[in-house]
Amino acid sequence: MENHETDKKFTWVIKNFNSLDSDGVYSDTFKAGRCKWHLVVYPQRYDNCGYDTCVSMYLCVSDSESLPTGWRRHVKVSLTMVNQFPGISHTQETQGWFDEKNTTLGFSTFCVSGFPSRDNGFLINGEVKIVAEVDVLEVIGEFDVPEGSIDINGFQVPPSQVESVNSLFEKYPGFASNHCSKNQHLRKAYLNVILSLTETMSKSPEELSNGDLAEAYSALRYVTEAGFKLDWLEKILKETGETRLQDIEEELKDLKVKCVGMDALLKFL
Repeated sequence: MENHETDKKFTWVIKNFNSLDSDGVYSDTFKAGRCKWHLVVYPQRYDNCGYDTCVSMYLCVSDSESLPTGWRRHVKVSLTMVNQFPGISHTQETQGWFDEKNTTLGFSTFCVSGFPSRDNGFLINGEVKIVAEVDVLEVIGEFDVPEGSIDINGFQVPPSQVESVNSLFEKYPGFASNHCSKNQHLRKAYLNVILSLTETMSKSPEELSNGDLAEAYSALRYVTEAGFKLDWLEKILKETGETRLQDIEEELKDLKVKCVGMDALLKFL
């Protein structure tokens, strides 16, 4: 399947449409109005619609379980099945509220004259093109996408961190592959800890206090338990800890020598 997203519009090309079953086919997640959405199409007609040319088509809130209690979104949406020949496309519009109990909005009977005939331009080479235009009128609660943030591999990143985060993914592309949380607030918190930890461990051992190392160990444990793979940071922290331990052992040896000297002085006195 192919997707194209621009501001309020999302274009979805469904391939091999005739071979799809009736369980529904889902688009990728897209953003509109700083909220995340996806489309779902049920290729076979709705059982009680009374037409032979209907599909069911809906706009859905993505990751609704991660939104705070009491969230609501007022949306106007138009869904279009595109006529890929020079001709008239078919559009249906609706408007309504999304909330915790109502996470979909659309049409159980999306009826296109002559569909799925190959001669009317809506089904070409097994492909159907759907365009969704989503106008978010009001949001109660939090947006999925913070204002001014940039999506990098599923993380919403402020402009000030884009360079650092891009560098992190370029050097260690799989470090977040096992992290499963869909809550953007948690993902942002974890990423901030990793960036801070990376900055801390880039310092020389001499610049780090014992307290710094203890905090780094706690932070590393926190993010690795959340599924992040940070082998390179574990290695640096281990090497730095071993260096610090050697320094402490040397200091203890010097202290013992001084203690022996003090004992000898006390006996002499």
